Amino acid sequence: MTAQKSGVSLDKRRKYGEAFKAEALRLASESRSTQAAARQLGIIPKVLYRWQQAQVVAEVGRVEVARDPQGALRAANKRLAQELDMLKKALVLFGQRTPATGC
Repeated sequence: MTAQKSGVSLDKRRKYGEAFKAEALRLASESRSTQAAARQLGIIPKVLYRWQQAQVVAEVGRVEVARDPQGALRAANKRLAQELDMLKKALVLFGQRTPATGC
């Protein structure tokens, strides 16, 4: 008899509820080490790290910002500087053709 016919699932991954995940994240944040918290909960540290990453992404909104917040800030700063330069150039161009001067 195969595992599927006997009712045993072939998927050996454990499923954790949202309440367990929330408690695990709380414990990890209060603990000195994520690995120690994972050991205490009886789960693999990689799973807890993944949940922490997902929590940061949910709070921040984007994966790039969660992985490298300083890099994301540098990229945003560069983009805003470019926009400011374009607006300055537009201001100079449109400032020369104002209807009040008649030019």
